[in-house]
Amino acid sequence: MATLLHIDSAVFPQGSASRDITAAFVQAWQEQHPEGKVVYRDLAAEPLPHLDFAAVSAGVDDALRAELAAELEAADAVLIGAPMYNFTIPSTLKAWLDQVIVVGHNAGVPDSPVAGTPVTVVASRGGSYAPGTPREDFEFVQNYMEKVLTGMLGAEVDFIVPELTLAHSRPEMAELIPLAEASRTKSLDEASEKAKALAVRFAA
Repeated sequence: MATLLHIDSAVFPQGSASRDITAAFVQAWQEQHPEGKVVYRDLAAEPLPHLDFAAVSAGVDDALRAELAAELEAADAVLIGAPMYNFTIPSTLKAWLDQVIVVGHNAGVPDSPVAGTPVTVVASRGGSYAPGTPREDFEFVQNYMEKVLTGMLGAEVDFIVPELTLAHSRPEMAELIPLAEASRTKSLDEASEKAKALAVRFAA
């Protein structure tokens, strides 16, 4: 029985683009793989404490860090909702990463128990930060998540990127609504396709 670890971090419980896309991913996973297990953490509803001296010193002997690391290691696949806030990830998601990444245990070691684990990151953003756009240099979500997950944990990272999510609520972005809707549709399709592919991969 394959296990999917699902992490959401969007502040808004409703109307969140990243939550909508991760929900579609989970639904497709469960439809394709009904016997699979989904472990869910809502970091906005139940935020984790920031890493402190005691936790760093204890490493994997810290109870919370051991729990989170074990949860990650037990997952066959990971799904992370990572909306862009102020050009980077939510602080709650950063707290999870700081707690779950334990150097000498699952990071900085050649045989990390997380190496090769597929991680799908839903990197939603209110505007567009794609190559060639005016704000290309302000994109610190994909860059950071790819580097920390592959560089420290050796995970296999993939992205779904719903863009222009603020188009419907910002008058100055009204002309971008068709592009926003196209991006949302594409992201929902990708979520379904990628979830099904992973479910098939672990059912084989």
